[in-house]
Amino acid sequence: MTSPLIIYIPGLLPKPEPAMHRDALYRSLMHGLTAHAPDVAERIDADHQAFDLVSWTYDFYGEHRDIALDQPSIDAMLEHAEAPDSAVDEASAFTRRLLRWFYLLGDFFPFLIPYLADERVEMHIRDLRRYAKDANGIAQHVREMLKLPLRAAAQSGRPTLLIAHSMGSVIAFDTLWQMSHEDNDHVRLDTLLTMGSPLGQRFIQRHLLGHGRVGHARYPSNIVNWKNLSARGDLTSVDPKLSNDFGQMRTLDLVETFDDEEILNWFRLDGTLNVHAEYGYLANPVTAKFVAAWWRSAVNVQTTKSVR
Repeated sequence: MTSPLIIYIPGLLPKPEPAMHRDALYRSLMHGLTAHAPDVAERIDADHQAFDLVSWTYDFYGEHRDIALDQPSIDAMLEHAEAPDSAVDEASAFTRRLLRWFYLLGDFFPFLIPYLADERVEMHIRDLRRYAKDANGIAQHVREMLKLPLRAAAQSGRPTLLIAHSMGSVIAFDTLWQMSHEDNDHVRLDTLLTMGSPLGQRFIQRHLLGHGRVGHARYPSNIVNWKNLSARGDLTSVDPKLSNDFGQMRTLDLVETFDDEEILNWFRLDGTLNVHAEYGYLANPVTAKFVAAWWRSAVNVQTTKSVR
């Protein structure tokens, strides 16, 4: 019997060296699992090959982020099993809600973006355009990095959960679309879990592979289940519901389930609430319960197959 596999692909900006980054991500995920599904946490921890990281950002940026910049914030976050009241209030603050409306306005009227975008948004747009243009083949290179573990898992019959944070969800969508329509791969992804995804933005959708096509040709055909999590106040997932943008996938029977859910992310970087942080998404109770349910289901299916 083959064990389930969790693959994680991060978003934009330089990340720590792969081993350190993986440890921090794994520690965050295990924090939530230990608190809310200790049986699954124990099983995953006993399998040293259950969690895999697609570390693509060094190839994109040519640099690593110093893990020491994040470590104190990760430690502070892991002191809580639930969101503190202060995080709830800040995530729902009027200023954050007002910014969300400005971002939505820019998404509907792109000519306003130069007037509404701050330095962080401008940097993300620059990086997205570099990816969309496949400058020096970087986008295809990144997609190939994700295809490797997906193919290996499929060949060995491992049930796979792909967790994609932020821009990682765009890479995941494009990769799975390409595997469906160009590579003739026989890969069926059991579950895609997107977190803090910008896929609801029209600006992003116009740059996706398959954009402009209709029907089955527009979407990946190799995702069985899709779950989307969006943190309250997360301005990257400014449109938090993806099931209305990609709902046709259900009509076309390309996915069996497609659900959106809001969570509270209490990660603080240098004392400032960062509701988009990957560590906070992974440590969240909703994430833990979903991952645990998927793991148990995958194990049960594998057990049934082995008995037969």
